Amino acid sequence: MNILKLLTETLFMSEVEMLAFLKQAPHRYKVYDIPKRSGKGYRTIAHPAKELKFIQRLVAEKCFMELPVHPCAQAYVKGLSIKTNIQQHLNSKYLLKMDFKDFFPSIVPTDWTSYLKENGHNLNESDSTLISDIFFWHSKKSDHQALSIGAPTSPLISNLVMRPFDELLSKICKERDITYTRYADDLTLTTNVKDALFEIPEKVEEIIKGLNYPTLTINKEKTVFSSKKHNRHVTGLVITNDNSISIGRDKKRVIKSRVFDFINNRLDHEGINKLKGHLSYIADVEPRFLLSLEKKYSKVVIQQIKES
Repeated sequence: MNILKLLTETLFMSEVEMLAFLKQAPHRYKVYDIPKRSGKGYRTIAHPAKELKFIQRLVAEKCFMELPVHPCAQAYVKGLSIKTNIQQHLNSKYLLKMDFKDFFPSIVPTDWTSYLKENGHNLNESDSTLISDIFFWHSKKSDHQALSIGAPTSPLISNLVMRPFDELLSKICKERDITYTRYADDLTLTTNVKDALFEIPEKVEEIIKGLNYPTLTINKEKTVFSSKKHNRHVTGLVITNDNSISIGRDKKRVIKSRVFDFINNRLDHEGINKLKGHLSYIADVEPRFLLSLEKKYSKVVIQQIKES
């Protein structure tokens, strides 16, 4: 692996110019906060500058795309989505959801370089520094670099670094007839074996303590047990009592309201584009709801929205 040579030859820059750019790379991010979905607090987003984003994608594509991601990882993998994630859990009675706290920021450069060394990449100190500067953000509020929410390569790196965790938890689950998937920081475990899930949170803590990397923390406030007696929520979708996928009542209510606003010319350009996105989403996730919208508001109106 010669990252510096790859970059200088691709971008027609001298080594001195490239090293000077990369030295500042951890600070070349646009930073802003957005409200968390829970309504409690804010999530910090750090988007790399355009030039740095190009470099991140280039190095990841040329050097790391062939590294294996564990099959349980459903996020940021080509051909997989929140729909394929939830489909693996449709026919199970019992559900456990767990969540990591500050997932991306908890992954630091030494986690990534340790993984690479364990998987056949011979990194010297210079390589390790380049990799850290290319892929990891240095917040003004922190004394170290970490993965940012917003960099295009953070999902790939997190999936790869999480492989040891995924392997250990998958083995435990297989022995207990439990289905396990992970969508970024969201862990979903389901089974038809009564009480089989109750020991899993303790097992997860044991795995975390035994890992060489990364340093993970479970957000215990988000650990939830559920069953078929209730609607089971998985990565923003709902498993209904008849084992089908739904976007949920609240989202349906919002979409119906937006369609009504469209009919009455109360949506601006941005609002129409968002509604088009919603329609595309439900066409994939819950096509029955799209049919009900066409029945309620007419196919002509729904088509008008799509073509607007």
